[in-house]
Formats: sequence, structure tokens, C-alpha cells
Amino acid sequence: MDFSATTALVGLLVGFFVGLTGVGGGVLLAPALIALGIQPTVAVGTDMVYGTLTKLVATLRNIRAGRVNWRWVGALATGSVPAGLVGSLVVHWLRSHHADAEGILLKALGAVLALAATLSLVGELLKYKGLLHSRFDWTPTDRRSFARVALFGAAIGFVVGLTSVGSGSLIALLLVFGSKLAPRDLVGTDIAHATLLVAAASLAHAGIGTVNWGLAANLLCGSIPGVLLGSRLMDIAPARPLKVGMCSLVWLAGARMLLT
Repeated sequence: MDFSATTALVGLLVGFFVGLTGVGGGVLLAPALIALGIQPTVAVGTDMVYGTLTKLVATLRNIRAGRVNWRWVGALATGSVPAGLVGSLVVHWLRSHHADAEGILLKALGAVLALAATLSLVGELLKYKGLLHSRFDWTPTDRRSFARVALFGAAIGFVVGLTSVGSGSLIALLLVFGSKLAPRDLVGTDIAHATLLVAAASLAHAGIGTVNWGLAANLLCGSIPGVLLGSRLMDIAPARPLKVGMCSLVWLAGARMLLT
């Protein structure tokens, strides 16, 4: 099997599991690309482009369905978009000033993967126990709450620009515990914000030369039918055990990167 066919198959599998379980593609794709021998910086940049295009399709559907709270999107993006650009530029700085830039980014990616997987597992446990619901109301209706949400967005944006991971899983936790959004609006708002953040970071990564466009195209060729198939099977497959198992594998992959 040639490399293009292999990457299309990876896209198919990632898309399938995203459609089946709802786990973010970033936590699955980046380690998969690195396992194929792709440099961490290129894996991150290519993952950004892949994520932008896949999230854009979902965002358009959510906008048509009225599932996006633009007040939250605006507050989050105010902090996350510029911070995402800064995180992307840090990748460029590392490549220019450190001989082991790939090794540094690999460890950063490993740490974020382990964190995102841990938070996903905790979220599943809380959901199972019926404890996953809003604790605060940080709705950005005044300057203070707007600034608080923007600062949180900035922290996540920097991490996403640096590693391509976290645009969905980490922001989702803020929306779950800090908003009064209905579940359908929470998902739509999370994806709409992630699209803006990842699109901005993608442009920065394209500018610094860390995007493999052919690789991104091959991944998308596989992921689109994969997502459609996974979505069709969502109602009959045991999604929670699959999600827990996948998050556990992602955690192990992150831990291995940290220890490399």
C-alpha cells in the first residue's frame, strides 16, 4: 500500500471514530500522523487544515439549525484567535532557533493529548454519574465576564496554535460548567468557535510552511465517508465504551510522547 492510500485510510478511520463517538479529530489525527513518520510540526499544521475544513461543514449545518450562540463565540474568539496565532508563531520560532524543535513540540503535544484525554474521561464519568451540568454562569453579558471568557479562550488558543489539540475538548468544559446553554447549542457554539480558531491558526501554519497540502487532501478523501458511516452507526454502537477506550489509547500515546 502506498503512502497516499495509507493516509486516506487513516482519514477514513479517524472520520469514522469521530462520527461514531464525537471524540475530536485533533486528539486522534496528530498522533496517528506522527506514528506514520510525519514530523510533529508538519503533523500539527496539516491537522489544523484538516480540522478547519471538517469543522466548517459542521458549523454551517449548526448555523442553519440556529444552534450557535454568537455572544459566546465572539468572547472566546477575542482571546483565542490572536493567542492561536501566537502559538503558531512559537512553532516557527522553535524551528528557527532550536535544533530539537521537533522533539520539544512532540513533548508539548504529548502533554496536551494526555490532558485532553484525561478531561474527556472525567467528563464521561461525570456524565455517567449525572453530575455534568452548569456550575457557574459566565455568560459574557458585561465587560468583566467578557474579559474572563476571553482570557480563558486565549489560554486554549495558544495551546491549539502550538499543538492543534484542545479547540473542542477544552472549550467544551468551559461551556458545560460556565454557561447555561442547552446541550444542542453548546455543541454548535463549541464547533463554531473551534472553526474560527483553527482557521486562523491554519493560515499561520501555512505561512510558516508546516502544512502538507497533499497529505491534507488524502486525509479528507478518507474522512468524509468515514464521518458519514460513523454517524449512521452512532445510534446502534456502544459509543461510551468506545469513547473511553479511545481516550485511554490517546492518553497512552500522549504519555509515550512525553517519555520519548
